[in-house]
Amino acid sequence: MITNDFYSQENVGPYEIYNLGDFKLEDGGIIPNLKLAYTTHGELNAAKNNVIVIPTWFSGTSKDYESYIGIDRALNPSEYFIIVINQIGNGVSSSPHNSPDPISMANFPNVRIGDDVRAQHKLITEKYGIEEIALVVGASMGAQQTYEWAVRYPDMVKRAAPIAGTAKNTVHDFLFTKTLNDAITSDPGWKDGNYSSHLEVSDGLKRHADIWAVLGLSTEFYKQEKWTLFDMNSVEEFIEEFLHPLYESLDPNSLLTMGWKWQRGDVSRNTGDSLEEALGRIKAKVFVMPISDDMFFTVRDCEAEQKMIPNSELKIVNSVCGHFGLSGVDGADYHRQIDNYLNELLSINVVEPV
Repeated sequence: MITNDFYSQENVGPYEIYNLGDFKLEDGGIIPNLKLAYTTHGELNAAKNNVIVIPTWFSGTSKDYESYIGIDRALNPSEYFIIVINQIGNGVSSSPHNSPDPISMANFPNVRIGDDVRAQHKLITEKYGIEEIALVVGASMGAQQTYEWAVRYPDMVKRAAPIAGTAKNTVHDFLFTKTLNDAITSDPGWKDGNYSSHLEVSDGLKRHADIWAVLGLSTEFYKQEKWTLFDMNSVEEFIEEFLHPLYESLDPNSLLTMGWKWQRGDVSRNTGDSLEEALGRIKAKVFVMPISDDMFFTVRDCEAEQKMIPNSELKIVNSVCGHFGLSGVDGADYHRQIDNYLNELLSINVVEPV
């Protein structure tokens, strides 16, 4: 088993671990003694109906959502019981580098978005006895999981807010993610996942970061020299001093696990490949929230899905940072938009359809 200090309590905590036991996966195989890492904010009320579930994004952990949560925010822990759950394979929950042989490293099984949501459902129902969720909200791969929650458990999820993500991954995104994975596995140090340290594939992780530099940010980000938002003085410094270290700190097999899952995110797996039927199952009030300059999950793609969802609205979040806008790096205006939309959504009295 390889350890990676990046995923420690000191760096990405605090988090708790819930053991789900042996967990069967949709594509076959089992993760023995599956562990989900999660963190909570606030208290569960007596009725157990003040629950907000937040799944994590690609490469992210529960720590990344701390900037979204606060007593003066829409995600208010004085009013809601907020559960942020690390997706399988993200480096904190069960992942290739922290799992014992024989499933570790290159032998880690393929995990689907549906597996994440089934595991999360098991956690909140077994540990807390929760039967109703006021809101599921997540960004990017967290949005993929948000859609899966709303489709798979329509009577349980009362509101949903997918941010910068789609219910069915596009061909463009599939190909993009393939280049991310290829950048890692083309490294000479790779050798089918058998490496002793993630630093052995440092060049591959740098190439991975370089691809994010192209599509993770918008063209306008570079035109306006917005790397200053990251306290960087040039594009070269932004890439070499921010993006490269960011991805070099991560475990490559975890990135590959999440990348495979991202490529195949598709709620229509629940309905014989009919996306319209899958989205038509949703009973929640839904705000679809694309980021204006996102080059992965475009407004056009998100709007096309939103039109298939009953009782839904399109709410565009403006950010020159493109997909990286979800990190909130462009400051108060981004979070003001998110809070305004989520406050509006949470204020809506959800009535069960007749």
